[in-house]
Amino acid sequence: MKRSACVLGLTALLGLGLALGCGSSRAKTSNDPNKPEITPKGFSKDDKARCEWHNRTDREVSEATAAGAMTPNLRRVYQIVGEGADRKKVLICLEVDTNLDGVKDVMRTFNDKGEPLHEEADTNYDGRVDSWSTYANGRLASQFQDMKGNGKPDVWKYYTNGKLSRIQRDMNHDGNPDVWEIYVLGHLERVGVDVDFDGHVDRWDRDEMSRLATETRDGDKGSSKSSGGGADAGASSAKAGPEETDAGAQASDAGAAKKGKKAP
Repeated sequence: MKRSACVLGLTALLGLGLALGCGSSRAKTSNDPNKPEITPKGFSKDDKARCEWHNRTDREVSEATAAGAMTPNLRRVYQIVGEGADRKKVLICLEVDTNLDGVKDVMRTFNDKGEPLHEEADTNYDGRVDSWSTYANGRLASQFQDMKGNGKPDVWKYYTNGKLSRIQRDMNHDGNPDVWEIYVLGHLERVGVDVDFDGHVDRWDRDEMSRLATETRDGDKGSSKSSGGGADAGASSAKAGPEETDAGAQASDAGAAKKGKKAP
């Protein structure tokens, strides 16, 4: 029974959309509430703190081994709250070795309500974090991806009301977005392109929409192999489904395009 539950938990993690892992070389801070604060090692400061359990009397750790794994590949860290009859455990961190190589490549942290906060993943198993996700009210708000493998995000995805609303891409790898994809109800509606890389949308293309939509679907399928949504057996209170706290993202994108201003 215990092994079966572990297998189910790992399978769900692989099938949905986590995003956290082990190390990166870029240090960067931001005022964007949906953007994880990345340390030189790749883990956000909050995640590191919530996953600490050694020598902590207020923490409890549980490890499990899935079928096929030689060592425990699923670790849960709980916060002990309350006293006496009111004492209970609250899941605050989950780490998973999804490819069973002995190294944890996915990490998710939770708030005191058991709702997911952040995810980090090493999706290509090279030992470095290449995907960062942030949650709001238990739902996905943003996901940043390092597609080039240099430790720096070059794809930024944002969600509104459970649907993908915007994707920004850095095509020339200068650290700034030069393609803006605008989605309506989760469907690609238009694509803005910065031709001269000055930070402004120069034209709106629709002939590339089909290609970009295909790339997005393929990318989502690839990321789902290394991540999943709050399906951990001890995280039944975590909510699934994407959502962005910035409900005005689409409106601001549309306004910027009409006025020829720099897209957000």
